[in-house]
Amino acid sequence: MSVVHRVWDAPIRLFHWAVVALVAALWVTQYENWMPQHLLCGYAMATLLLFRLVWGVVGSDTACFVSFVRGPLAALRHVAHLCRGAPDTHAGHNPAGGWMVVLMLALLGVQVGTGLCANDEIATQGPLANLVGSDTSDWLSHIHALNFWLIEAAIVVHVLAIVVHRALGHRLVWPMVTGRKELPETVPPPRMASPLLAAVALCAAAGVVTFVVVHFGQ
Repeated sequence: MSVVHRVWDAPIRLFHWAVVALVAALWVTQYENWMPQHLLCGYAMATLLLFRLVWGVVGSDTACFVSFVRGPLAALRHVAHLCRGAPDTHAGHNPAGGWMVVLMLALLGVQVGTGLCANDEIATQGPLANLVGSDTSDWLSHIHALNFWLIEAAIVVHVLAIVVHRALGHRLVWPMVTGRKELPETVPPPRMASPLLAAVALCAAAGVVTFVVVHFGQ
């Protein structure tokens, strides 16, 4: 017998879809050479990533890293269970999905970090470009371009994993929209953290990014 639990809080769902929109916006603004808008999207992404790191410690059970970051063997066991058609018993990210979250956050972190120090060799540079020097900025600009290819590859893997899970009867997208998921009645509902705490964390992250941009970008 199964029941429907609330498994994803609003901050995590908003973060997820905002990242999807920002990755698309960053690609478009770079492709069209809209550098002022590209920088603004980058600052927004930096804010979201800082928020996610904080929320991964103080947020809801399913948002906290300790709830889904497991060893490689746990991820392999999950894949094996998935192939055998076992039911979905994870309220949040499964062990394999947890590694994808870590990978994507790491890649986006590299993208933001290098972007803050990068330059386009014309008229636009990140707020930390002068701080690291011309040669280092040029090298980080190269890493910035290469790393986006890795992000695109990770997105493809992520989408394929969603398709495979759906084919096996596990719905991953809809719970990230509604926040609710059907689970065996033996699985307890996760604890949800306060939205006010999420707002404070987001404001703090925005404050840090604003300080870096204003203080070092002059």
